Amino acid sequence: MTTTHHHTTAPRTSPLTLLSLGHACVDVYQGAVAALVPFFVSERAYTYAAASGIVLAASLLSSVIQPLFGALTDRWALPWLLPVSTLLGGVGVALSGIVGSYALTLAVVAVSGIGVAAYHPEAARVARHASRGSHTGMGWFSLGGNLGFAAAPLLVSAVITTGGLHASPLLVVPAVAGAALCTAALRATRARDAAATCLSPTGVVAQSATAGSPDDVAGSRDDWASFVKLSGAIVCRSIVFVGLSAFISLYVRQRTGGGDVSGTAALFVLYLGGAVGTVAGGKLAGRYGRIRVVQCSYALTVLAVAGVVLVPGPLLYVLVALTSAGLYVPFSLHVTLGQDYLPRRVGTASGVTLGLTVSIGGIASPLLGAVADATSLRTALTPLIALPALGWLLLRTLHEPAMPEAIASGSPSGAVSPTASGEGRLQP
Repeated sequence: MTTTHHHTTAPRTSPLTLLSLGHACVDVYQGAVAALVPFFVSERAYTYAAASGIVLAASLLSSVIQPLFGALTDRWALPWLLPVSTLLGGVGVALSGIVGSYALTLAVVAVSGIGVAAYHPEAARVARHASRGSHTGMGWFSLGGNLGFAAAPLLVSAVITTGGLHASPLLVVPAVAGAALCTAALRATRARDAAATCLSPTGVVAQSATAGSPDDVAGSRDDWASFVKLSGAIVCRSIVFVGLSAFISLYVRQRTGGGDVSGTAALFVLYLGGAVGTVAGGKLAGRYGRIRVVQCSYALTVLAVAGVVLVPGPLLYVLVALTSAGLYVPFSLHVTLGQDYLPRRVGTASGVTLGLTVSIGGIASPLLGAVADATSLRTALTPLIALPALGWLLLRTLHEPAMPEAIASGSPSGAVSPTASGEGRLQP
């Protein structure tokens, strides 16, 4: 028995670490599409509206399909989706620079969006299991995605400035690495679950990340009203984030008079601030509570976005960093709040909070592009100041959902479902 215990301690954190690294590889492709926009504008002479249409192609299918994948993972575990969807996300972006027509570019970017959509609900479910429902653990998982976002402009810029859009097939490399990491994470999770089963006095442990998710959870109730308000706020955040992702690079070049590097640097700051914000969000929520932290973040974002739009010169970078923090501190908290508001529908909650509401911002980007073509980028970005304020209003009436432990206490000894409670630890 001691030998078995020795084997269980080794991989305790590794499944989550592997999942976080895999998440980074997938979210490179969410960030890559926005990072490619300036290159499509300069190499193919696309208008702002046409370029933002590419962001829409990546977002639209992704936003519609992601809750569908979430509903599927509520019914069945689909762990094989993780490596397959990672490869799909990479192949679409890799082909975007070498296909000839605008229509084909939209099509391959849409394929990448489908890959990203298929990945997130199942990955969030497996991560929730691997982290034993910890908010900090989910924060680390989200951090992986944010680091992928942050790396995207640097990676795209390095590849495309060196070889032009025709070098885009090189961008498939993170997808291959990500697929390998996802496969390793699933193996490590299975090994940990098997070892934990041997250790359990009853021989029963939390449901495996590769087992099906139960549809009904004793003692839990879905709070759809709160979930809808939360989702509305995330939509507001999403439009601001996608709008800035698509145009901040071009806008900063205009406002600072810098070249390609100044634009890439601004996009990098926007994404990297997200990595810092996500980790901070988990820690702040532990001290002040999730709802309060989320509300304060939206209030900060109003002021920061106003600064980005209105303040000239190098101070822009500081304001972009503040905007990024305001947008990202609540990011992983959105996911855990959504899952706790819908404890019977964790896959659906993940699909909506990580997918639909995040991607839906892409639907607004062609509208911003059209306004920018007709007036100026500054005019197009000005309405983004009001959206976090609207999000804050929606969040004002929200309450902290029942803690997972409260739900878990009604579970039979030794059998806690991660889908219901977010906890995977053995009961005494």
